[in-house]
Amino acid sequence: MIEFRKSSQRGSADFGWLQSRHSFSFGRYYDPAQMGFSALRVINDDRVSPGAGFDTHGHRDMEIISLVLDGVIAHRDSTGQVAELPAGEYQLMSAGRGIMHSEFNARTNQNLHFLQIWIEPDSLGGEPGYQQKPFAQTPGLTLVASKDGAEGSLRLKQNAKLFQLRLDAQSALNFQTQAGRKLYLHLVSGSLSGQSGEQHIRLQPGDGVKIADLTDWQFSSGAEPVFALLFDLP
Repeated sequence: MIEFRKSSQRGSADFGWLQSRHSFSFGRYYDPAQMGFSALRVINDDRVSPGAGFDTHGHRDMEIISLVLDGVIAHRDSTGQVAELPAGEYQLMSAGRGIMHSEFNARTNQNLHFLQIWIEPDSLGGEPGYQQKPFAQTPGLTLVASKDGAEGSLRLKQNAKLFQLRLDAQSALNFQTQAGRKLYLHLVSGSLSGQSGEQHIRLQPGDGVKIADLTDWQFSSGAEPVFALLFDLP
C-alpha cells in the first residue's frame, strides 16, 4: 500500500505570527481521512515571526519531537527545563502524565522554521521528560529516536524509529524494514525517488507518503541533495 500526501494537500493555519501546514488533522483543520498513520499523529511545518511563540500550555501522553530547520527555539517547561534549540538539533519532550511548556522564537530579527512531530506512546502516564541532541549531517541514514535509545538516539516511549535520511546529489541508498512494519516518509528538501519492486514514488519538499507491506526500498536523489525524515512504525 502506498498513499501520497502532496504538500499542497496539507491543511493550513495562519495566525499572523504563525503560519503552519498540517500533514494530519490538527487544531481547526480536520480531515477524517488524515488522522495520523500508525503511532504517528502530527507533522506540523511551522513558521514563527521574530519574538513570537506559543504561550504556556499543557500536554499529556504524547511524544513530541521538534526539529529546527532555521532559527532558534526558546523552550521552558514545568520540569524546570530551560533550553535553546538551534537549527539542526532535535528535541524530544515526553509529556507523560502531564507537562506544561512554552516555546518561542528566540530571535527578534529572524524568522523561525521548525517541524513539530507527535508520536503516540505505547503506555500512558509516567514521568515527563526532556531530551535534546544534535546529529551528524553526513549522508546516509541516521537513527534519531528509538525505543531503546540505540546508536545514541533519543529514547522514545513507542516501538518506533525515526531516521534522518540525507543523500548527496545523484546518489542512492538501500533501506529494509521488518515485515509487518509501516513506513512514513516526509521530504524536507530536494527531490527524492523511491523504488520497491514494481512500486515507485517521487516526492517534492513538503510531500509525505504512507507505506505498508513493502519492506525493501532504494531511495535516490536528483540534481540536489536530499533531506527527509523516515518513520519506521508498528
